[in-house]
Amino acid sequence: MTFFRTLILSLFSLIVALFGATALAVVGAAIYFSPGLPDVRQLQNFELHTPLRIFTNDGKLIGEFGEERRMAIDFDEIPQDMINALVAAEDANYFDHSGVDPRGLARASVELVQSGGTIQSGGSTITMQVARNYMLTLDQTFTRKIREILLALQMEQLLSKEEIFELYVNKIFLGNRAYGIAAASETYYDKPLAELTLAETAMIAGLPKAPSAFNPLANSERSLIRRNWILFRMRGLGYIDDEAYQEAVQSPVTARRYFTQTEVDAAYVSEMARQYAVERFGDTAYTGGYRIYTTIDSEMQPYARQALANGLVAYDLRHGWRGPEQRDIASSLVEAQEQTATQGLEEELAESPEIRQTARQAAQRSQTEVEGIDGDVSNWLQVLDRTPNFGLLRPAIVVESSGREMQVLVRGGELHTIPWSGLSWARQYLSPRSRGAEPSSADQIAVRGDLVRVFENEDGTLRLSQRPDAEGSLVAQDPRTGAILALQGGFDFNASKFNRAVQAQRQSGSIFKPFIYLAALEDGEMNAASVVNDAPVVLDDGSNSLWRPVNASRDFEGPTRLRPALARSRNLVTIRVLQTMGLDHTINYLEGFGFASSRLPRGLSLALGSADLTPMEMTNAYAVIANGGFQVTPWFIQRVTRNDDNELIDEATPQVACPSCAEGQETVEIDGKEYPVAPRVADAAAVYILRDMLRDVITSGTGRAALSLNRDDIVGKTGTTNNQRDAWFAGFNSDLVTTVWVGKDSNETLAEYGANAALPIWIEFMGGALAGSPSAIPNRPDNVVSARVDADTGRRLQDNQSGGISELFHRDHLPEYQTGRISRELEEVGGSQGSGTAESIF
Repeated sequence: MTFFRTLILSLFSLIVALFGATALAVVGAAIYFSPGLPDVRQLQNFELHTPLRIFTNDGKLIGEFGEERRMAIDFDEIPQDMINALVAAEDANYFDHSGVDPRGLARASVELVQSGGTIQSGGSTITMQVARNYMLTLDQTFTRKIREILLALQMEQLLSKEEIFELYVNKIFLGNRAYGIAAASETYYDKPLAELTLAETAMIAGLPKAPSAFNPLANSERSLIRRNWILFRMRGLGYIDDEAYQEAVQSPVTARRYFTQTEVDAAYVSEMARQYAVERFGDTAYTGGYRIYTTIDSEMQPYARQALANGLVAYDLRHGWRGPEQRDIASSLVEAQEQTATQGLEEELAESPEIRQTARQAAQRSQTEVEGIDGDVSNWLQVLDRTPNFGLLRPAIVVESSGREMQVLVRGGELHTIPWSGLSWARQYLSPRSRGAEPSSADQIAVRGDLVRVFENEDGTLRLSQRPDAEGSLVAQDPRTGAILALQGGFDFNASKFNRAVQAQRQSGSIFKPFIYLAALEDGEMNAASVVNDAPVVLDDGSNSLWRPVNASRDFEGPTRLRPALARSRNLVTIRVLQTMGLDHTINYLEGFGFASSRLPRGLSLALGSADLTPMEMTNAYAVIANGGFQVTPWFIQRVTRNDDNELIDEATPQVACPSCAEGQETVEIDGKEYPVAPRVADAAAVYILRDMLRDVITSGTGRAALSLNRDDIVGKTGTTNNQRDAWFAGFNSDLVTTVWVGKDSNETLAEYGANAALPIWIEFMGGALAGSPSAIPNRPDNVVSARVDADTGRRLQDNQSGGISELFHRDHLPEYQTGRISRELEEVGGSQGSGTAESIF
């Protein structure tokens, strides 16, 4: 007896000691960490956040960011099934513990040891999750866990269980930009919480653990297992009876993707505005109720998006079929579930074999049939629903390919037949410059279970398509103010968030040449009629080899006036112009157009557009030409307000071009508001003459296709870089300047010129943007005069000399007169050959 008494006393003493040590550890931790803990009382006055909203210049929504899909609800508005489902999924003892569940923490600790560092069942109570979500970071550290426990204990003393639960359901992230259960109900089911079925309620309750992995839109097979485990737990806890359980676990997946609808698709601009907001307002950008009004024109922007998409799709059709996006997609959810990995679902599947069984039954109950298709297509419909559109291209799954037609299933369960006219283009892509033979049947292109893209023709029929291999951008700017009126940074924001309009630094090619010519015109060293030799040149470019530039056409035209040289984009003439002007002098001049001298190459290749510049930079440089020579700056944030009362935070006052302003005038009033006048950086006469020269690009040069617009006020320049890696067109009238770039992110060749790849996009956009607007041509400056010159020499002709062509000049930079000439025929008859001048005979 003495032994047992001693043993019992020893065990009791050990338990008391362990309890005392634990208590001392808890007290010590509380003393150590308490000074640095947030004040729990601030939760009593916690205000839910208002999202950042982005608008066009006339107030149409183009984007929302932050915790925007949030709909705050009170505890008494939460359906009892939702409360029970969340408790079953996250914290079965929530209404009984004091903020921390010792059994849960003990279980998590055991799993931590047994698994070598991995916790399957967690250990955080709902109260601890609230502490983490509202008041702590998400760092996975031991000290953060202690702080989380201490805060949870404090919260339970200050707030009721109902208040804590209300904070929880309004804060948790549930995937697809939905925060809180009310927002999730609208996001996934497009209905309020009170109208959710038990199965839908359990599906939402399953999301807090892993909003991406268990998302019914991204992975319906995994979400079914998680949902049915929660329903199993609800039955076990007595929240639902067996009849309700059996009905719910066999319910099909009904979640769909419901988007916040924007009024204008300008996702690239919206992202630019978001970045601005973060830089300007920091962490409060997404929560402070800010509204950003951009300069984007709600009517022009759709033209930009459509034109760029059409042009890139058309380019792709010319270069061949690269194959389906996915292959062998299972048609039914049952098949798909058999192929699904179960990693991360160990806890759920270990609970009972019933979980797997009921998930399989639910998949079977999700069976969906579409008229005209044999068998269950439930998984096909799920895949189509979660696969985003890329611009104008919709996802489709091939149902059957036979003969010369293809049946495809599109989102919404519609079955379409693509005729051979929409398939025959799909010759196999071999390289940018070559394609395989034309297919002879549809099954050579794609077969059953393949995911492809389709494009809807104007008559409603479909054409097979694919995400373009090339990318592009379009920037449209008001040349008078610098405001960006339309911007598309790529084929589609869903396909690629890289904004090529402002982030892609690409060689500008021949669209850079006008600035070299303008430097020569302004300096007076040359004029539009100056003759420069279009002949081979060998230059030392500073490397170990000599540089032998050539024209794109690989020929030489000999002595050529600047006007036709620019219209026909003669490389060798432009190089010689830059040689004449001097590299340093020209680079200094180019800074006035917004070009940073540090990014301009210190070599004669600059004349051919070797500088890496963004489409935005090139557009703004052309804006200086379009406005008559004033240095405007691109901008897109018009004003920033806050909350519904539109409290004004900031408003733009850009420098504006003012050709009518007196010299030295510093401000000008526009629509009742004062703006600073932009500095003049180019002579008005030189700019006017260059603009007239650029008109020849349209009338007789590489931009002739733009004559289809039937406008007399548009001018521009094509551009193509080495090996046809970049294709450009930049053009304008006095009201609008637009630049289009087409290229590949990989820098691989396009195998097309700017006139082929970029100009058609520019034409389509400008046709829509300028429709119905009057011609916008500037007045000729008083110091610009016209004179007849000899077409061969560029010298001025006397009044008594016939023939010649009319040219524009600055009146202080007129060319010398042509000496008298007689025809070659008269020389031969008279027996005098040599100078060809009258003095040689008389």
